[in-house]
Amino acid sequence: MYQLILLLNFSFFLIVGCTEEKEKIPQGQFITDDLQNKFEIEKVPQRVIVLAPNLTELLFELGEGKKIVGNTSFCNYPDSAKIIPDVADLLSVNLESISSLRPDLIFISAEGNSKGEYIKLKDLGFKVFVSNPRHYKGIKKTMLDMGKIFKKEELSEKIIDGWDQKIEDIRNKHEEVILNSVMFLISTKPIISVGKNSFIHQILTYAGLKNITADSDVSYPVFSREEVLLRNPDFLLLYETNTNNVNDLLEIYPEWNILSAVVNGRVIYINADLYSRPGPRFVHAVEDLFNRITK
Repeated sequence: MYQLILLLNFSFFLIVGCTEEKEKIPQGQFITDDLQNKFEIEKVPQRVIVLAPNLTELLFELGEGKKIVGNTSFCNYPDSAKIIPDVADLLSVNLESISSLRPDLIFISAEGNSKGEYIKLKDLGFKVFVSNPRHYKGIKKTMLDMGKIFKKEELSEKIIDGWDQKIEDIRNKHEEVILNSVMFLISTKPIISVGKNSFIHQILTYAGLKNITADSDVSYPVFSREEVLLRNPDFLLLYETNTNNVNDLLEIYPEWNILSAVVNGRVIYINADLYSRPGPRFVHAVEDLFNRITK
Protein backbone atom coordinates (compact mmCIF):
# COMPACT_ATOMS: atom_id res chain seq x y z
CA MET A 1 0.00 0.00 0.00
CA TYR A 2 1.41 3.37 -1.08
CA GLN A 3 0.06 5.20 1.99
CA LEU A 4 1.65 2.69 4.36
CA ILE A 5 5.07 2.88 2.70
CA LEU A 6 5.04 6.66 2.94
CA LEU A 7 4.76 6.41 6.71
CA LEU A 8 8.08 4.61 6.92
CA ASN A 9 10.26 6.95 4.86
CA PHE A 10 10.57 10.23 6.77
CA SER A 11 12.85 9.55 9.74
CA PHE A 12 16.13 9.89 7.82
CA PHE A 13 15.51 13.60 7.31
CA LEU A 14 15.90 14.14 11.03
CA ILE A 15 19.46 12.86 10.66
CA VAL A 16 20.16 14.69 7.42
CA GLY A 17 18.76 17.87 8.91
CA CYS A 18 21.41 17.77 11.65
CA THR A 19 24.32 17.10 9.34
CA GLU A 20 23.43 18.97 6.14
CA GLU A 21 25.82 21.84 5.51
CA LYS A 22 23.74 24.97 5.12
CA GLU A 23 24.11 27.08 2.01
CA LYS A 24 25.49 30.57 2.52
CA ILE A 25 22.69 33.03 1.97
CA PRO A 26 23.41 36.51 0.61
CA GLN A 27 21.67 39.48 2.13
CA GLY A 28 18.03 39.67 1.12
CA GLN A 29 14.80 37.76 1.43
CA PHE A 30 15.04 34.01 1.95
CA ILE A 31 12.94 31.09 3.13
CA THR A 32 13.75 27.96 5.11
CA ASP A 33 12.47 24.53 4.10
CA ASP A 34 11.48 21.82 6.58
CA LEU A 35 15.03 20.45 6.57
CA GLN A 36 16.21 23.88 7.78
CA ASN A 37 17.99 24.61 4.49
CA LYS A 38 17.82 28.28 3.54
CA PHE A 39 17.00 29.43 0.03
CA GLU A 40 17.43 32.86 -1.45
CA ILE A 41 14.29 34.10 -3.16
CA GLU A 42 15.55 35.10 -6.57
CA LYS A 43 13.47 34.88 -9.74
CA VAL A 44 10.27 32.86 -9.81
CA PRO A 45 10.90 29.24 -10.90
CA GLN A 46 9.49 28.46 -14.34
CA ARG A 47 10.25 24.72 -14.48
CA VAL A 48 9.37 22.72 -11.38
CA ILE A 49 9.44 19.02 -10.56
CA VAL A 50 7.30 17.69 -7.71
CA LEU A 51 7.94 14.29 -6.16
CA ALA A 52 4.92 14.04 -3.86
CA PRO A 53 1.16 14.12 -4.59
CA ASN A 54 0.32 16.48 -1.71
CA LEU A 55 2.84 19.03 -2.97
CA THR A 56 1.45 18.79 -6.49
CA GLU A 57 -1.98 19.55 -5.07
CA LEU A 58 -0.68 22.55 -3.15
CA LEU A 59 0.96 24.02 -6.24
CA PHE A 60 -2.25 23.64 -8.24
CA GLU A 61 -4.17 25.26 -5.38
CA LEU A 62 -1.78 28.21 -5.66
CA GLY A 63 -2.38 28.38 -9.41
CA GLU A 64 1.16 27.26 -10.31
CA GLY A 65 0.39 23.81 -11.67
CA LYS A 66 1.28 24.90 -15.19
CA LYS A 67 4.91 25.22 -14.13
CA ILE A 68 5.20 21.56 -13.12
CA VAL A 69 7.18 19.79 -15.84
CA GLY A 70 7.46 16.44 -14.04
CA ASN A 71 5.79 14.65 -11.13
CA THR A 72 5.03 11.11 -9.94
CA SER A 73 2.71 8.37 -11.14
CA PHE A 74 0.68 8.96 -7.95
CA CYS A 75 0.00 12.62 -8.68
CA ASN A 76 -3.60 12.13 -9.77
CA TYR A 77 -5.33 15.24 -8.44
CA PRO A 78 -6.47 17.52 -9.93
CA ASP A 79 -7.08 15.94 -13.34
CA SER A 80 -4.52 18.28 -14.92
CA ALA A 81 -1.81 16.61 -12.84
CA LYS A 82 -2.39 13.30 -14.61
CA ILE A 83 -1.06 14.54 -17.95
CA ILE A 84 2.25 15.79 -16.55
CA PRO A 85 5.18 13.44 -17.39
CA ASP A 86 6.04 10.97 -14.64
CA VAL A 87 9.62 11.05 -13.37
CA ALA A 88 9.08 8.82 -10.33
CA ASP A 89 6.98 5.96 -9.03
CA LEU A 90 6.66 4.13 -5.74
CA LEU A 91 10.07 2.46 -6.00
CA SER A 92 12.38 4.85 -7.78
CA VAL A 93 13.12 8.29 -9.16
CA ASN A 94 14.24 8.59 -12.79
CA LEU A 95 17.27 10.86 -12.48
CA GLU A 96 17.89 10.84 -16.23
CA SER A 97 14.38 12.12 -16.94
CA ILE A 98 14.69 14.76 -14.26
CA SER A 99 17.98 16.00 -15.70
CA SER A 100 16.51 16.19 -19.19
CA LEU A 101 13.68 18.42 -17.93
CA ARG A 102 16.14 21.01 -16.53
CA PRO A 103 14.11 22.00 -13.44
CA ASP A 104 14.72 25.29 -11.62
CA LEU A 105 13.48 23.73 -8.39
CA ILE A 106 12.48 20.29 -7.11
CA PHE A 107 9.93 19.83 -4.34
CA ILE A 108 10.17 16.60 -2.33
CA SER A 109 8.38 15.25 0.71
CA ALA A 110 10.14 13.99 3.83
CA GLU A 111 7.62 11.15 4.08
CA GLY A 112 7.54 10.17 0.44
CA ASN A 113 11.15 10.25 -0.71
CA SER A 114 14.26 8.40 0.43
CA LYS A 115 17.57 9.66 1.75
CA GLY A 116 19.36 8.26 -1.30
CA GLU A 117 17.10 10.13 -3.70
CA TYR A 118 17.61 13.38 -1.83
CA ILE A 119 21.40 13.05 -1.81
CA LYS A 120 21.56 12.13 -5.51
CA LEU A 121 19.45 15.13 -6.49
CA LYS A 122 21.65 17.43 -4.43
CA ASP A 123 24.83 15.88 -5.85
CA LEU A 124 23.56 16.56 -9.36
CA GLY A 125 23.37 20.23 -8.47
CA PHE A 126 19.61 20.62 -8.26
CA LYS A 127 17.97 23.00 -5.85
CA VAL A 128 15.77 20.78 -3.67
CA PHE A 129 13.07 22.09 -1.35
CA VAL A 130 12.00 19.62 1.36
CA SER A 131 8.49 19.75 2.80
CA ASN A 132 7.40 17.80 5.88
CA PRO A 133 3.86 18.89 6.77
CA ARG A 134 3.07 16.49 9.60
CA HIS A 135 0.08 18.51 10.85
CA TYR A 136 -2.31 21.25 9.72
CA LYS A 137 0.12 23.96 10.79
CA GLY A 138 2.78 22.32 8.62
CA ILE A 139 0.47 22.27 5.62
CA LYS A 140 -0.09 25.99 6.03
CA LYS A 141 3.66 26.57 6.39
CA THR A 142 4.30 24.80 3.07
CA MET A 143 1.61 26.86 1.36
CA LEU A 144 3.18 30.06 2.71
CA ASP A 145 6.62 28.91 1.56
CA MET A 146 5.26 28.28 -1.93
CA GLY A 147 3.61 31.69 -1.87
CA LYS A 148 7.00 33.28 -1.21
CA ILE A 149 8.78 31.20 -3.85
CA PHE A 150 6.26 32.12 -6.55
CA LYS A 151 5.75 35.69 -5.36
CA LYS A 152 2.15 34.99 -4.38
CA GLU A 153 2.28 35.73 -0.67
CA GLU A 154 -1.07 37.53 -0.62
CA LEU A 155 -2.86 34.70 -2.43
CA SER A 156 -1.35 32.01 -0.20
CA GLU A 157 -2.48 33.90 2.90
CA LYS A 158 -5.97 34.31 1.43
CA ILE A 159 -6.17 30.56 0.73
CA ILE A 160 -5.14 29.76 4.30
CA ASP A 161 -7.70 32.20 5.70
CA GLY A 162 -10.36 30.30 3.75
CA TRP A 163 -9.16 26.98 5.16
CA ASP A 164 -9.17 28.34 8.71
CA GLN A 165 -12.68 29.68 8.34
CA LYS A 166 -14.04 26.35 7.11
CA ILE A 167 -12.34 24.50 9.98
CA GLU A 168 -13.70 27.00 12.49
CA ASP A 169 -17.24 26.67 11.07
CA ILE A 170 -17.15 22.89 11.46
CA ARG A 171 -15.71 23.02 14.97
CA ASN A 172 -18.43 25.46 16.01
CA LYS A 173 -21.10 23.06 14.76
CA HIS A 174 -19.95 20.23 17.03
CA GLU A 175 -18.78 22.42 19.91
CA GLU A 176 -21.52 21.20 22.27
CA VAL A 177 -21.75 17.64 20.97
CA ILE A 178 -20.43 14.81 23.14
CA LEU A 179 -17.50 13.40 21.20
CA ASN A 180 -17.76 9.84 19.97
CA SER A 181 -14.62 7.73 19.96
CA VAL A 182 -13.01 6.62 16.71
CA MET A 183 -10.22 4.30 15.60
CA PHE A 184 -8.72 4.97 12.19
CA LEU A 185 -7.10 1.88 10.70
CA ILE A 186 -4.66 2.87 7.99
CA SER A 187 -3.79 -0.82 7.76
CA THR A 188 -5.54 -3.98 8.93
CA LYS A 189 -2.66 -6.41 8.39
CA PRO A 190 -0.78 -5.34 10.46
CA ILE A 191 -3.22 -3.29 12.50
CA ILE A 192 -1.91 0.29 12.36
CA SER A 193 -3.76 3.33 13.62
CA VAL A 194 -2.91 7.01 14.14
CA GLY A 195 -1.39 8.66 17.21
CA LYS A 196 -1.70 12.22 18.43
CA ASN A 197 1.30 13.41 16.40
CA SER A 198 -0.17 12.57 13.00
CA PHE A 199 -2.07 15.04 10.84
CA ILE A 200 -4.85 12.46 10.44
CA HIS A 201 -5.43 12.78 14.19
CA GLN A 202 -6.31 16.41 13.54
CA ILE A 203 -8.79 15.45 10.83
CA LEU A 204 -10.57 13.24 13.36
CA THR A 205 -10.67 15.82 16.15
CA TYR A 206 -11.56 18.76 13.90
CA ALA A 207 -14.51 16.73 12.60
CA GLY A 208 -15.76 16.18 16.15
CA LEU A 209 -14.47 12.72 17.05
CA LYS A 210 -12.26 11.56 19.91
CA ASN A 211 -9.26 9.65 18.59
CA ILE A 212 -9.15 6.57 20.78
CA THR A 213 -5.47 5.97 19.97
CA ALA A 214 -4.32 9.52 20.77
CA ASP A 215 -2.61 8.22 23.89
CA SER A 216 0.26 7.05 21.68
CA ASP A 217 3.25 9.33 21.07
CA VAL A 218 4.01 7.25 17.97
CA SER A 219 2.48 8.78 14.85
CA TYR A 220 1.34 5.42 13.52
CA PRO A 221 1.15 2.87 16.38
CA VAL A 222 0.65 -0.86 15.90
CA PHE A 223 -2.10 -2.67 17.85
CA SER A 224 -3.15 -6.24 18.47
CA ARG A 225 -6.59 -7.50 17.49
CA GLU A 226 -7.37 -7.94 21.18
CA GLU A 227 -6.53 -4.31 21.97
CA VAL A 228 -8.99 -3.10 19.35
CA LEU A 229 -11.67 -5.03 21.23
CA LEU A 230 -10.62 -3.51 24.54
CA ARG A 231 -10.74 0.04 23.16
CA ASN A 232 -14.10 -0.64 21.47
CA PRO A 233 -14.48 2.54 19.35
CA ASP A 234 -17.86 4.06 18.49
CA PHE A 235 -16.65 4.65 14.92
CA LEU A 236 -14.21 2.62 12.85
CA LEU A 237 -12.59 4.24 9.81
CA LEU A 238 -10.85 2.30 7.06
CA TYR A 239 -9.57 3.07 3.58
CA GLU A 240 -11.87 2.07 0.75
CA THR A 241 -11.66 -1.49 -0.53
CA ASN A 242 -13.06 -3.20 -3.61
CA THR A 243 -16.31 -3.93 -1.77
CA ASN A 244 -16.38 -1.56 1.21
CA ASN A 245 -18.12 -4.40 3.03
CA VAL A 246 -17.60 -4.86 6.76
CA ASN A 247 -17.99 -8.62 6.32
CA ASP A 248 -14.60 -8.66 4.59
CA LEU A 249 -13.08 -7.20 7.75
CA LEU A 250 -14.91 -9.70 9.94
CA GLU A 251 -13.50 -12.57 7.92
CA ILE A 252 -10.07 -11.49 9.14
CA TYR A 253 -11.12 -10.60 12.69
CA PRO A 254 -14.46 -12.37 13.39
CA GLU A 255 -14.40 -11.41 17.06
CA TRP A 256 -14.77 -7.77 16.05
CA ASN A 257 -18.44 -8.40 15.38
CA ILE A 258 -19.12 -7.19 18.95
CA LEU A 259 -17.40 -3.84 18.46
CA SER A 260 -19.70 -0.89 19.06
CA ALA A 261 -18.83 0.51 15.62
CA VAL A 262 -19.84 -2.75 13.93
CA VAL A 263 -22.99 -3.35 15.97
CA ASN A 264 -24.25 0.19 15.32
CA GLY A 265 -23.30 0.30 11.63
CA ARG A 266 -20.62 2.94 12.13
CA VAL A 267 -17.84 1.45 10.02
CA ILE A 268 -16.91 4.13 7.48
CA TYR A 269 -14.78 3.55 4.38
CA ILE A 270 -12.98 6.66 3.21
CA ASN A 271 -10.91 7.69 0.19
CA ALA A 272 -7.21 7.06 0.85
CA ASP A 273 -5.96 9.94 -1.30
CA LEU A 274 -8.28 12.45 0.36
CA TYR A 275 -7.36 11.49 3.91
CA SER A 276 -3.70 10.50 3.59
CA ARG A 277 -2.27 13.56 1.83
CA PRO A 278 -1.24 16.54 3.97
CA GLY A 279 -2.24 19.12 1.41
CA PRO A 280 -5.06 21.50 0.47
CA ARG A 281 -7.71 18.78 0.69
CA PHE A 282 -7.10 18.40 4.44
CA VAL A 283 -10.07 20.71 4.92
CA HIS A 284 -12.16 18.67 2.47
CA ALA A 285 -11.42 15.55 4.53
CA VAL A 286 -12.60 17.27 7.71
CA GLU A 287 -15.79 18.38 5.95
CA ASP A 288 -16.36 14.92 4.47
CA LEU A 289 -15.91 13.15 7.80
CA PHE A 290 -18.12 15.60 9.71
CA ASN A 291 -20.92 15.19 7.15
CA ARG A 292 -20.68 11.40 7.27
CA ILE A 293 -20.78 11.08 11.05
CA THR A 294 -23.67 13.52 11.44
CA LYS A 295 -25.97 12.37 8.64
